[in-house]
Amino acid sequence: MGQPSRRTRLATCAVAAGVLLSALVPAAGATAAPAAPRQVAADDPVPGHEGMPDDGFEDAPEGEQDDLTGPDGSASSLAPTAVLPAPVPGRAGDFKLEAGSSLTGLVADLDAALPKQGLTELMEQANRPAGWEGDCGSKSIYGPDLAVNHRICWKDDDATSTEWIPQAITGVSDAQEDEDWGSSNAEPIAVAAYDDANPGRSDLTSGRDNCVQESVSDACNEKGIRVSFFNQATQMYRHVLLVWPYVNSKDHISFDALHAREGKCTSTVTASCAAQQGIHAGGMVWYGNYLYVADTANGMRVFDLRKIMDLNPDNDADVNDPTPDGLVSDVLDKKRVGRQSNVWYSYGYRYVMPQVATLKFTTAKNGGTTKGNECYSTGRPKASYISLDRTDTDHLILGEYCNHKNGGDSTGRVGTYPMTALTAAVEGAAGTAASADLAYGLPAGVSFNGEDLWHKMQGVTRYEGKWYFHRSNASSTGRLLQATPQTVGGTPQLVGNTKVLQSSIGPEDFYVAHGRGDGFAPQLYSLGEHAPTTSCPGCKREMYSYNMSEVIGDFGS
Repeated sequence: MGQPSRRTRLATCAVAAGVLLSALVPAAGATAAPAAPRQVAADDPVPGHEGMPDDGFEDAPEGEQDDLTGPDGSASSLAPTAVLPAPVPGRAGDFKLEAGSSLTGLVADLDAALPKQGLTELMEQANRPAGWEGDCGSKSIYGPDLAVNHRICWKDDDATSTEWIPQAITGVSDAQEDEDWGSSNAEPIAVAAYDDANPGRSDLTSGRDNCVQESVSDACNEKGIRVSFFNQATQMYRHVLLVWPYVNSKDHISFDALHAREGKCTSTVTASCAAQQGIHAGGMVWYGNYLYVADTANGMRVFDLRKIMDLNPDNDADVNDPTPDGLVSDVLDKKRVGRQSNVWYSYGYRYVMPQVATLKFTTAKNGGTTKGNECYSTGRPKASYISLDRTDTDHLILGEYCNHKNGGDSTGRVGTYPMTALTAAVEGAAGTAASADLAYGLPAGVSFNGEDLWHKMQGVTRYEGKWYFHRSNASSTGRLLQATPQTVGGTPQLVGNTKVLQSSIGPEDFYVAHGRGDGFAPQLYSLGEHAPTTSCPGCKREMYSYNMSEVIGDFGS
């Protein structure tokens, strides 16, 4: 296996080989090298460059959106709430987003440095087998009220991983009205998972290299978010690591996992120097070429499917591939990321996709912490989950996960954005605004297990005017809820259907496969996040769908 002298050879020869490597014809799917590549710079620190910058995002710890989390983020021992809240008014102005600083130049530099791969080709290179329908076994995580139409389960290591926790789901029905992506018949479904296990990461400068030591786990680093693209035609899937482009301390274009900054503490760890955790990615929408990923405390991060970088074009991990900038890439080392000592790393992933834009809330926070899951009726919302409504004018739906037992005066709010406004903000100058055109507080005042039914929402979608919510329920089956917009006492609000349906254990985000392009019955997709454990032996990670017509019929409308 491998080439024993590989690392030594790269370290001593990468600079000298730059011109020779750049003259080679790229492998299939790679971006052609520039006719006159720039000379590889000496790999020395450059004054004034501090490496991974603070990108201005607020910290959003991974422990959020947990039924069992208390106000400080620790395990909850709170008793059920004794007072059920009233619905809060919707305030669309609180949901306003605007484009952050441009990343165009950084992405262009990264694009020039690394080979690219299209999603169609990536789907052909899908390398991990998924279980389909009966292959997922007889173990059921579903309640008795809804018949599961499709079941998709992960390869064993993904199904049980303590590092990667699946959260968000979207697919080609969101991306394209005709449900076709190029010439492919893959009809991809995409699932985002966040990195929940990075035990060796240090906030102290003296210990920041501990994650590359031989003795530490591959899970040591904060890897942020990865997206798994599932090919429905072959029942295979492939992981793509989402990354943040930046200029490193040696004045080179590079990338890092999705977290707001590296820790720079030299003694005591404080909020001003602590390393920030990754984002939760509780919701995701693929629309056209763009992938919108929810960033709970800040808004949304946006990625471009035309900018998928391929660090192993020849599909042979044992041989380092030349890159258009005259360097090479290494996909065997799972402990390094970005450009280091004139070699490109990616935590072992073949594909990375850099962030191309940021949409940040403009409204100030009302109070509380992200970790505590408390919510408020005014001020900045939390981007806990998102979905797409294609049944009328295309809109992105955004909502909050709230645990009312932990404080706050709201069980949650939802808002809607015209996709035309979001696209204009992504493609516009910094400060370009995207305003919500509608907002509601969630219904309230209905009891469930001794607390309010209408909190702990993990997903939302709107379909033909009706609203649907996924309500988590710890290690028991969650609930599927329906609400209808009505005017009550002169105030527009959502009114919940009194009928409640049992869904899956650990229910998450929603994706509607509308089926209009292929003539299939519309499907309501979601997924379970929990792996089986001693405390939840009945848990399981699956993607699944319900026939939308059955969902509507079971609610009586």
